[in-house]
Amino acid sequence: MALIGNCLSTAMGILPHTSVEQALDLALSLNVPFWPQLPKVSFYEDMYVQASEGFPGIEINEQEKEIRLSHERFQAGLMHLAEHWEDPEHFKVSERYSRTFDLFLQRDLDDYPHVRGQLIGPISFGLSIVDSEDRPIIYEQEVREILFPFMQKKLLAQRAELEKVHASPLVWIDEPGLEMLFTAFTGYTSTAALADYENFLAGLPRPRGVHLCGNPDWSFLLQLDMEILSVDALANGHILTRYFDQLKEFFDRGGIISWGITPTLTEELHGVNTDDALCQLEEMWDYLDGRGLPKEQILRQSWIAPARCCLINEDGACTVEKSTARVREISRNLRSRYGLE
Repeated sequence: MALIGNCLSTAMGILPHTSVEQALDLALSLNVPFWPQLPKVSFYEDMYVQASEGFPGIEINEQEKEIRLSHERFQAGLMHLAEHWEDPEHFKVSERYSRTFDLFLQRDLDDYPHVRGQLIGPISFGLSIVDSEDRPIIYEQEVREILFPFMQKKLLAQRAELEKVHASPLVWIDEPGLEMLFTAFTGYTSTAALADYENFLAGLPRPRGVHLCGNPDWSFLLQLDMEILSVDALANGHILTRYFDQLKEFFDRGGIISWGITPTLTEELHGVNTDDALCQLEEMWDYLDGRGLPKEQILRQSWIAPARCCLINEDGACTVEKSTARVREISRNLRSRYGLE
């Protein structure tokens, strides 16, 4: 599949909406739409809970908003998982875990260049989900050996459903835990993570993408065999652009950067207007152009998005709606000014 960049608009999957239809309308207002994840509608739509569906040993406490792994139930569930390992239906997201997925598939998606899904990545899931002793499950070798191929199966099942309704689907991997990986406290080395992740990505069809809002070791990400990297450029773009050599290699391989540039926190949105965000974006691109990465190439291989997901604003979905409107405005501005189709 040939990916289209051209400063198209998109956004992250998690939305603060309590209305399924309003969330779908927002997602479909962008050039690259996605099915929304709505944790304020149900705890089962939390991205970690959502990805856990079908994973052996998972215990969900909806009342306490807690998810854990029981090693006893994990062992008991391995046989059941093995029996269904070749059945894509076992890895599909059900209506209980997503109110929007099937409804998204029923919308008219023909006029979009791409449609997108998303899933929490194995590193973030493994670092965040703990066992009865509060130990992250990624430290357990037996669990980790199931975790990566399980998430692979979940992504393949999701993509297969998107492929039924659109010729150019893609599914990116949410990995907020990659920032945590590069601390001294994880006990799971970046060397081991790189090997695991390369094997994980190798089992996925292209295009492959990773999204995160934090500030990891960018060289780790930029060397991965993937086509899309979605970042919080508002907060971290000035750091990302300093990894010039790796970033240029990524672009020269045909990669697309999704630049998260409009604030989604209410207080930040009031302090950064559309012109400010556009100016910051172009300053980063001009810096890269001055170093030898042509701005024309960056424009052809970029998407525009909000800076990050946000569920904590007191105004509910209002700020995120405004932030997304600014994304559309910036995208239109850039595409018109630079003659992008």
